Amino acid sequence: MKIQKLVIQNYKSFKDRTVIEFNDGLNILVGDNEAGKSTILEAIHLCLSGYLNGKPLKKEFHQYLFNFEIVKNYLDTVVTDPKIPLPEMLIEVYFQNSDELAEFEGSLNSDRNPKAQGVRFEFKLDDTYSDLYQDLISLQEPQTSIPIEYFHVEWQSFARKTVINRTIPIKSVLIDSSNSNFKNGSDIYLSKIIKDGLEQQEKIGLAQAYRKLKQSFNEDNSIIALNSKITESIPISDKQLSITVDLSSNNSWDSQLTTNFNNIPFNQIGKGEQCIVKTNLALAHSHVKDKNLILIEEPENHLSHTKLNALIKQIKENGTDKQIIISTHSSFVSNKLGLENLILVDNKQTRFFRDLPQDTYQYFQKLAGYNTLRLILSKKAVLVEGPSDELVFQKIYMHQNARRLPIEDSIDVISVAGLAFKRFLEIAKLVNKPVAVITDNDGKYQEKILNKYRDYLNIPYIKISADVREEFNTLEPQFVDANRSDLAKLARVIGFNGDHNFDAIKDFMIGAKTDWALKLFESEEELQYPNYIKDVVEWCRS
Repeated sequence: MKIQKLVIQNYKSFKDRTVIEFNDGLNILVGDNEAGKSTILEAIHLCLSGYLNGKPLKKEFHQYLFNFEIVKNYLDTVVTDPKIPLPEMLIEVYFQNSDELAEFEGSLNSDRNPKAQGVRFEFKLDDTYSDLYQDLISLQEPQTSIPIEYFHVEWQSFARKTVINRTIPIKSVLIDSSNSNFKNGSDIYLSKIIKDGLEQQEKIGLAQAYRKLKQSFNEDNSIIALNSKITESIPISDKQLSITVDLSSNNSWDSQLTTNFNNIPFNQIGKGEQCIVKTNLALAHSHVKDKNLILIEEPENHLSHTKLNALIKQIKENGTDKQIIISTHSSFVSNKLGLENLILVDNKQTRFFRDLPQDTYQYFQKLAGYNTLRLILSKKAVLVEGPSDELVFQKIYMHQNARRLPIEDSIDVISVAGLAFKRFLEIAKLVNKPVAVITDNDGKYQEKILNKYRDYLNIPYIKISADVREEFNTLEPQFVDANRSDLAKLARVIGFNGDHNFDAIKDFMIGAKTDWALKLFESEEELQYPNYIKDVVEWCRS
C-alpha cells in the first residue's frame, strides 16, 4: 500500500492548493530553505497518524499552523468586513487505489473524484460555535488572533467516515535527527517503531512483566514496613494511607520504559546514531503492510561522511518494499540514492527528474561528490574546469560588480571536471536552469567545443564560452596573451621572478596553477582578462 499524492492548502507556508505527487518507492525532496520540504513530511505524517511534533494534534493545535498571509488578511479585514470567512485548512493524502483500501474510497476530496481513496484533515469553524463567533465579530473590535477555540478538526476518509490512526492501514514513521521528542528518556518515535514491530502476544507479555514489576514494588518488605509506619504515625481516619505504584492503564509499559542502546539511554547517545538506529528499525519492520511509509528529514545532519554513506547503503538495500520520502540539502545523498528519484520543491511547485539519460543517473551515483544540488538550487550557475578558472572568474566579477562575489547575487560558481560538463548541462536542460560553461579549447576548437557541445549551443539559457584561437589552448597562455602589453606587471602580481617573456611566464603559470590564480585574486592591482571569461561575466548580468 502506497500513497499517490499529498494536497495541502493554507497549511503553514502553503497558501494555495498545492499538489505533490510521489514515486512508488524512493522520493528525494530538494529545495531551498523555506521551500516547504519539512512541511510536506510533517503534513503527510499528521494526516496518517494524527500526531504533530510527537503529540496528538489537539495538544499542538494553534493559529501558526495556518498560512500567515491568510491569517493576516483575515485579521486586517474582519473589523471592516465581518462577512469574511474564517481561515480554513486542508490536508489530504491520496492512496494508490487498491481493493484493500476500498473503504477509503469516496468523493470527499478536493479533486471531487468519487473513485479516489484516501484520508483528509480539515480545520474549520465548528457550526456549534457559529453563534458565539458571530457575537465575537459583532463587537467590531480589532482581532489579534483567530479564535481557534471555535474550530473543529475533521479527520475523515474520502468515504466520509471518521478515522483514527488505528483504522488507517498505511502507517508512517517520521525520523528527524535534528528534533528528537523524548518522554521519560525514550524517544517517542523510536518507542512507537518498536511497539508497532511487536506481535500481539509479545505486547501482552511485556505488559504482564511490567505489571508484575510494579506489583513486586508494592509487596517489597521495606515498602510494607514504610506503609505501616505511615499509617501508625499519621492517623487520618480508620482507613490506611500507603505509598504504592500507580497500576492504572495510563501508565502502561510503552510510556514508562526507557530504550537503551548498548546499555546507554537512547536520549544520551549522539543524534546521528539516533537517526541511524531509528531508520534501520523502520526499514527492518516485520509488518511490511503495516509500516510501509518512512519519512526522513535531512539524514545528513549529525552524520560523518562514512556514517552517511553506510546509512544510504542501508536505505538502498533494505527499502525496496517500502515507500520512502527523504528531504535533503546534500548532493551526496541525492546522487547516491539516484537523481531519477529527485523532486524539486520550488515556489510551491514540484518538478521531477525522471527524464535524464540513464547514463547520467549512473554517472552521478558512481561519482557522488559532484555538487548537483548547487546547480539545481542556484539562480544561475557558472561551470569551470578547476580552481584557477574559478578564481579568475570571481576576480573579474568582483571588479565589475562593486566587489560583490557571484554567490552574493545568487550565481554559483561550480568547479567541474571537463568530462562532467555535459552531465551538468543535461540537468540544466531538464530544469531550464541558466548555466554558462567556461572551458579550454585544448587546441581543437571544432572538436572540443563546437562538436562536443552542439546539442546545447542553440539553447538560449545555456552559454558555452571558450577562446576560439587554438594556439591558446588553456587558461594560462590565454591570460598571458591578454596582458602582453605589460608582462612585468603580470609577473609582479603572480609572484614570478624570471624573464619577462611570454613562454617563461606561461610555463611558470602552468607549473604553479592555483598559486598564481590565488595571488591574482588577492591582489589590488588591475590586470587584463581573457575575453571569453569576461563574456560570461556580462552574461551573468543579463
